[in-house]
Amino acid sequence: MPLNAATTAARLSIAPMMDWTDRHCRMLHRIMSRHTLLYTEMVTAPALVRGGARHLLRFDPAEHPVALQLGGSEPGELAEAAAMGAEEGYDEINLNIGCPSDRVQSGCFGAVLMEQPALVARCAAAMIAAQPREVTVKCRIGVDDQDPETVLPDFLRHIRDAGVTRVAIHARKAWLQGLSPKENRDIPPLDYPLVLKMKERFPDLHVSVNGGITSLDQAEAFLRDGLDGVMIGRAAYHTPSDILLDADRRIFGDAKPPLTPHQVVRAMLPHIAAHLDEGGRLHNVTRHMLGLFAGRPGARQWRRTLSEETHKPGAGVAVVEDALKALPPVSHAA
Repeated sequence: MPLNAATTAARLSIAPMMDWTDRHCRMLHRIMSRHTLLYTEMVTAPALVRGGARHLLRFDPAEHPVALQLGGSEPGELAEAAAMGAEEGYDEINLNIGCPSDRVQSGCFGAVLMEQPALVARCAAAMIAAQPREVTVKCRIGVDDQDPETVLPDFLRHIRDAGVTRVAIHARKAWLQGLSPKENRDIPPLDYPLVLKMKERFPDLHVSVNGGITSLDQAEAFLRDGLDGVMIGRAAYHTPSDILLDADRRIFGDAKPPLTPHQVVRAMLPHIAAHLDEGGRLHNVTRHMLGLFAGRPGARQWRRTLSEETHKPGAGVAVVEDALKALPPVSHAA
């Protein structure tokens, strides 16, 4: 793909989410939207470089445009991991400066690196020099008692001067002391005006906003206000049909009719069958499909069937087909 493919797709992206945005989830989301930028779960540079866990980079070419998110704080190690990602064919390499989890802090990467912008700049510069893909950063507006009005522009200046041209900003602080990772997704107040202000101050940066966005209406409003992109996380996972099925038309101007949830399920069946043929379990894939019919007739029955039946020994594609058949008929072709 062209080197700017991910930048174009970043008008709307699905946030990297640990334990959620694996290759099965990304395949589902790609079927639902041809243009939205997808991200891997965070993969740590030490796991790739020292642990030999290159299998974590596996993805299907059908997932493009897709970005690899890396975690780490050692420039040489991140450079080597970024080069691996480029060799595997990812369209973008993203550096995680936003995750507030304890295990991330103990490894000196994630949101705690908001306190070390010079180190982040060295990491980004090394990643850029090591491979041809665009290197981006996902960050918070600050951590703990930092003043975001001061800290965030200084942080952005450091990474911009290192060669980063695109950043996704989670519009919340991360409280590393006193809040759990789950609480950090909800309790710190959102500051969207600050993100908009950063776009005004750094017009040369491609700025995406992340955090608390639950609809395409919100996404369109941010784009109208001058931001370059919108990154959606949990809403895209729990209610994917509401976010993704009409995203190509509304965000990217693609006139092709969107799929229905029924069509999405049928389009997933070959992927499910291939996963089962490799020895995988049905639940590995269907756990990401529970919200497909959220807010639609039959949603509860769909969730119940997948939750109860896909764990059983020998569960296969027929379980999904039967669950689909049990849904109320739709009024138009599906």
